Amino acid sequence: MKSNLRKLLLASLLTTCSVSAFAQMTINGAGATFPYPIYSKWFDEYAKVDPSVRFNYQSIGSGGGQKQILAETVDFGASDGPMSDENLAKAPRKLLHIPTVAGADVVAYNVPEISSLKLDGETLANIFLGNIKKWNDPAIAKLNEGVKLPDTDIVVVHRSDGSGTTYIFTDYLSKVSADWKSKVGVNTSVNWPCGLGAKGNEGVSGQVKQTPGAIGYVELIYAMQNKMPFADLKNATGKYVQASTESVTAALASAQVPDDFRFSMTNAPGEAAYPISGTTWLLVYEQQKDATKGKKLVEFLKWAESEGEKFAKDLNYAPLPQELQKRVLKRIDEIKY
Repeated sequence: MKSNLRKLLLASLLTTCSVSAFAQMTINGAGATFPYPIYSKWFDEYAKVDPSVRFNYQSIGSGGGQKQILAETVDFGASDGPMSDENLAKAPRKLLHIPTVAGADVVAYNVPEISSLKLDGETLANIFLGNIKKWNDPAIAKLNEGVKLPDTDIVVVHRSDGSGTTYIFTDYLSKVSADWKSKVGVNTSVNWPCGLGAKGNEGVSGQVKQTPGAIGYVELIYAMQNKMPFADLKNATGKYVQASTESVTAALASAQVPDDFRFSMTNAPGEAAYPISGTTWLLVYEQQKDATKGKKLVEFLKWAESEGEKFAKDLNYAPLPQELQKRVLKRIDEIKY
C-alpha cells in the first residue's frame, strides 16, 4: 500500500515538474507599439493552441526592437519601418522581415470646436514643420469650408522614441512635401522642427488628449480606444479618405512587394486608399541559435500568418492579402533551427 502511494506521489511530482518545465518556455520579443494590440491578442490566443509557450513582448518602439534583435537580447524584434541596408549589415546572421498586418497612422487632434477635419499632405507637413501655428490658419480654413475654426494655438505632439509609426508618418510627408523631405526626411527618429515629444503610441495619445489645441499622429486603434477625433486625409487621387480597415486594405492591395518584403505603401494610388498606411514586420534570424525555441517560434509564426490574421479586422488592422500570406509562409519555412 505504502509502495503504491509512494509511486503515485512520485508520478504526480514528475508530472508537475514536467508541466512547470513546459510552462517556463518564454520567447522574448521587443519593438513596435503600432502592432502591440494585435500581437497581445495573438499571444493570448496562441497560449490556448500551445500552452507550453509564453511570449514576453516589450512595446518599446521600432528603433528599440531593431537594436535588440541586432544585439540578440531578444528572440524576435518588431518594427513598422523596414531595416536599412546599413543596419542589416550589422546583423550577425541573415535577418528576415516577416510582414504581419497593415495599419494606419491617423492625425488625431484635441479641438472640441472642430467635429470633423480635412487635411492634405502639404498642410499637414507645414503644421509639423511649425509653419502653421493657429487652427484658423487660412491653409486649414481653405480645406474646411463652412467649418468655424477657433483662434487657438496648434500644439504639435510627436514621438520621442525611435518609432516605426514615425517612419510611416515621415515617409508619407517626404512624398508629399519637398520642404519636409529636404529639411527633416524619413526615419524612425528625426530632428523635429517643433512640438512636444512623448513615448510610444500610448504616450502621444495621452499627450494629445490632455493638451488643448494638440495634434499628433498615432496608430488607428489608439485613437479609437481613446475616442479621439482624427482628420480625413486627401489621398494621391485627390479624394478625402477616412482611415479604416477597408481604406488600409485598398492601400495594401496596390503595394509592390519585393522578395525581401521591405516595402512602403504610403501615398498609395487608388481612390479608396488611405494615404498614411503601413505594414509592420517581425524581425527573425533565418538561422536560429536555440533549436527548441526556434521550432516553437516557427510554429507560432505559421499560426499567426494563417489563423492569427482573422483577429486583425476587429482591432482595426488589415490582414495580409492571401497571395502575400502564401509568400510569407514560404519564407517562414526557410527558417532553420
